[in-house]
Amino acid sequence: MFSTCKPLLRPVAAAAALATATAVALLNVGLGTSASAAPDTGTATTVAQVSSTPAQTIQNIGASGAWWVNDLTHFSTATQQRVAELLFSSNGIQLSAYRYNIGGGGVGVRAGERAPQSLLVSPGRYDWNRDPGGTAFLRYASRYGVPDIVGFVNSAPAVWTTSGKSCGGSLKSDSVQAYATYLADIVTHFDSEGVKINYVSPMNEPAVSFSACNQEGMRVDPGQRDDIVRAVGRTLASRAPSTRISADESDHVSRFLSQVPQWIGQPGTSQYVANLAHHTYDFPNDSTLAQIPSMAKRYGKPTWASEICCMTSINATGYGAQYDPTITGALSMANIMYRDFAVSGDSAFHWWTALSKVMGCSPGSSSSCATTINSKGYNDGLIYYDPDYAHDGNQNLYITKRFYALGQYSKFVRPGSVRYPVSGAPSGVQIMATSLGGTWTLVVNNLNDSAQAVNVRLPVGSVSASSAYRTSAGENLSAIGVPPVSAGTASLNLPARSITTYVFNANGAAHTTASASATTLSSGPAAVPGQLSGRRAAAVGLPE
Repeated sequence: MFSTCKPLLRPVAAAAALATATAVALLNVGLGTSASAAPDTGTATTVAQVSSTPAQTIQNIGASGAWWVNDLTHFSTATQQRVAELLFSSNGIQLSAYRYNIGGGGVGVRAGERAPQSLLVSPGRYDWNRDPGGTAFLRYASRYGVPDIVGFVNSAPAVWTTSGKSCGGSLKSDSVQAYATYLADIVTHFDSEGVKINYVSPMNEPAVSFSACNQEGMRVDPGQRDDIVRAVGRTLASRAPSTRISADESDHVSRFLSQVPQWIGQPGTSQYVANLAHHTYDFPNDSTLAQIPSMAKRYGKPTWASEICCMTSINATGYGAQYDPTITGALSMANIMYRDFAVSGDSAFHWWTALSKVMGCSPGSSSSCATTINSKGYNDGLIYYDPDYAHDGNQNLYITKRFYALGQYSKFVRPGSVRYPVSGAPSGVQIMATSLGGTWTLVVNNLNDSAQAVNVRLPVGSVSASSAYRTSAGENLSAIGVPPVSAGTASLNLPARSITTYVFNANGAAHTTASASATTLSSGPAAVPGQLSGRRAAAVGLPE
């Protein structure tokens, strides 16, 4: 995560005695059935066409466990279970990827909450009881069957860095193999527990030195990246052959485009790389994003958009301070997701972090804190918690519209879904079309301040609409009426500033049904499931 995007927070005081129950504070109504009428657009209906030519296969949609897990370890077990359910289960947004931060020990890092414990005691020796918060949610993700778990590294342990710290240095050239062995040790240990780490990302934003030490990070110049990839790749191939490498997680797309060719083409390197991952903190325009598919084709690798956060508007050109839990913040994220999939051709999208406490205010002392935009917090989380939890014992969870917006994609665009380009959508309307096992899915962002009507032609002779869900200012992944369909064309009515997911079955194909839970969360205390198979909590039940 690009260090200037994350404000330096004060250290967290020792946790006070905390309640065993939690409450989920929602911004609006819960995940129920919406009775809203179709909008009157007042304009002629546009016709959009879904191509019959596939673009790319979607591998996963996810978020990371940095660094909120270090706080959540002080929360009640019930609260932790509730968070896991919201993120990983079909009762929640059903993430298909989770990024586990393999901590470097935080040596020299100024902010304690950004200093994850290292499992390494000394080379070859480990304490598997360390990093209790991180490993707890790693195990939750595994137990819920999250398809892809990524173990990502911000810094190698300090014993192997040139600075002797977890920041401001680089990996010693004579420690590359020791570092590779360390990563393989971690992968094989968790594999022995039944926890599969599918991908290892051995560097993060490698062009950045992180010399301010506001977080962990190490510089890896392009000339060293191939050395690391080969060493880690060879070691994993011999000890954990089904675990592959994701690299290089450049902070900017411009750097990604210029620096990846410098290392992946080195002899014996490409074979170990499963995907080419980038962050998007330069907030590139479409002409820059459109260069990514040619790189994917050139090297025969899918590309992943593996981190982004902290935009302050729908058309943001940079990151900055702002806490926006509203539909505007949700549309800002949905816009980036659509462009990463449809313009960059990326096969994965990962939001920076699932939870955050950087609200810019204290909900324990201000009743409007959680629901009001301010310029002191950051748009880095999907769910927020009280930054003063250690003092006031508040373990409430504050769910933003971003959470529901991500769910509009993650619950429906499942791994293996194939994206098909869409042409002819009206200005400000973004339509992502995917197909999986006889089911067609349209995720439609209406960024406009006015309602829009659009007819979408699917490239199949006959389909029937099976379900639809919407997030808007007044809806949270709410079930809505299905659109009329005639001769493979669906007639969609899109409210202003909304994200809607439509599911269709190709007639003659095996039908998969989707249903909405009758349970609705109110903005007050809610029961917490005591086990992974616990009560369905205000969620939609959707096809796997």
